[in-house]
Amino acid sequence: MRRLASTAWSVACWMICAAVGLSTLAARADDYPTRPIRIVVGFGAGSGADITARVVGARMSELLGQQIIVENKTGGGSNIGAEYVAHSPKDGYTLFLATISQPINAAVQPHVNFDFAKDFSPIVLVSTIPNVLVVNPKLGVHNVQELIALAKKKPGGLSFGSSGVNTGTHLSAELFKVLTGVKMVHVPYAGSAQAVNDLLASRIDLLFTPASTVLQFVAQGKLVALAATESKRIEIAPDIPTMAEAGLPGFNTGLWFGLLAPSGTPQAVIDKLSAAANQAIKTEAVAKALRPQGITLLGGTPDAFRSYIASEMARWDKVAREAGLKK
Repeated sequence: MRRLASTAWSVACWMICAAVGLSTLAARADDYPTRPIRIVVGFGAGSGADITARVVGARMSELLGQQIIVENKTGGGSNIGAEYVAHSPKDGYTLFLATISQPINAAVQPHVNFDFAKDFSPIVLVSTIPNVLVVNPKLGVHNVQELIALAKKKPGGLSFGSSGVNTGTHLSAELFKVLTGVKMVHVPYAGSAQAVNDLLASRIDLLFTPASTVLQFVAQGKLVALAATESKRIEIAPDIPTMAEAGLPGFNTGLWFGLLAPSGTPQAVIDKLSAAANQAIKTEAVAKALRPQGITLLGGTPDAFRSYIASEMARWDKVAREAGLKK
């Protein structure tokens, strides 16, 4: 009897503690946020991810009543930033701006210290932006077919930059190589801005990069845009043909950006962040800042973003296999 009584008392104590714990979490979620929030970006200042995080984060800050700080943790194709957030406290104060690089990394670098599919809770799919294939005018090509012909004439003689190994810009070029049969040398950088600078200086020959990082240079005649990598032409640059129009049907490697939190973050906190992000995305100030750079603003529920991530992981796993990058 004493043993049964002791067991019953232990169970009762456990239930009381659990209830107190849940009520404490609920209270914290109701009060959230009570201090500044960080959004970690895996790419450098001036990248499409960085610009998106800063513009949307500034508006979310006003809505949530707390400062939002954007912190750049570059390297490893954004794996360094992703790993940092995956292992951060599950309290909603350290978020990650995921990009297309995450499902690509999951496909080609499966042996890392986190699991992208399991270690993050989706908040919202913020936006998409097309990559643009650009070349330096000194290369002397004016369309995709001329570039292919030159690359085949000089196997391994052309170099292409990217924002890092296994990033969306890298895989765009790898897919281009697979579909055209050309051979080119990869020169990875820590971010798009550095790659663009070297393209302007003719240190590399071509680059797949977010439209936001190069359209100004295309307008100034400093770079030549050969094609955009989504199925539709860029609204603010309608003269740039799509890759399909340039002779490569099915070539669709636009980038995307979405907010994540570490798995285990209270759902009430996720919901509050998602609501703030969706409201921020719909504001005129955010649209004016991002749409002129070719960025399409989206929004939606955490569940919708989760489904989108699953589809992207399947798609890029297939591309990685075709490009011979699957490890």
